[in-house]
Amino acid sequence: MIEGKRIVVVFPAYNAERTLVQTHADIPQQYVDEMVLVDDGSHDGTVELAQRLGIKTIVHEKNMGYGANQKTCYREALRLGADIVVMVHPDYQYSPKLVSAMASLIASGHYDVALGSRILGGGALKGGMPPYKYVANRFLTLVQNLLCGAKLSEYHTGFRAFSANVLRSLPLEENSDDFIFDNQMLAQALWQGFAIGEISCPTRYMEEASSINFRRSVVYGFGVLGVSLSFALAKLHLIAPRIFSPEGSRLRI
Repeated sequence: MIEGKRIVVVFPAYNAERTLVQTHADIPQQYVDEMVLVDDGSHDGTVELAQRLGIKTIVHEKNMGYGANQKTCYREALRLGADIVVMVHPDYQYSPKLVSAMASLIASGHYDVALGSRILGGGALKGGMPPYKYVANRFLTLVQNLLCGAKLSEYHTGFRAFSANVLRSLPLEENSDDFIFDNQMLAQALWQGFAIGEISCPTRYMEEASSINFRRSVVYGFGVLGVSLSFALAKLHLIAPRIFSPEGSRLRI
C-alpha cells in the first residue's frame, strides 16, 4: 500500500517468458498488494512461469488483442479491490522499479492518471527507440496536444497507472481490442477532465521487447489521428462518438 491505497500491478502478456522473471524481480513488492498477469494466447511458457512466480494468472485461450488484454487486466484488478492499478509490460521495455513512483503520483491525490514518459529526460533514442518511431511519436503527440488541448510529452507509452475511479468512469468497453486502445483510453481521460501526471522513464529496445512492425505502426498512427480528430469534432458538437458518450459501456466487473 501507499498512503493507505491498495496497489495492484497488472501485466498484459504475450510470449513474455524470456523477460518475465526480470520484470517481476524489479517490482518494488513492498508497496504492491497484488499482481495479475493476463496471458493473451501465448505460444511459450509464460503462463507456467507466471504461476511458478506466484502471480495470479488469467488465460485467454486465443489471442484477443492488446486492448482486450487490458480490459481483462482492469476488470480483475477492480474485482481485487484495487485503489490504484499500475500497468507494466512484462517485456522489460519500461523500468518496473518506478511502479511505486507512478502509484505515488495518484496516491498523493494530485493526479488520476500517471504516465511513464520515454520522452521526458531525452532517453528514448539512447534506449534504442528506432528513429522513425521517435519522429512519429513526436509528430503524433504534437497533433494530439493541439487537437485535444493538452500538453503531454507523449501519448504512446505503455507504462501507465490509473485510479480505480478512472477505470470505473471511462467507457472502456467501447474501445478497440487492438493497440489503439491505449490512445482511446487517454483521450477518454482527457475528455472527462481527469488530471494526468508524467514522470521520466528509461526505456530499453531489445530483441525480447515487444514491438509492432512498420505496417502496424502506420495503421496505429492513422488510428491515433482518427481518435484525436474525433475528440476535436466532438468538442465542437459536430459528432457524438460512443467512446466519449456518457452512455458508453463501462467495464463489467
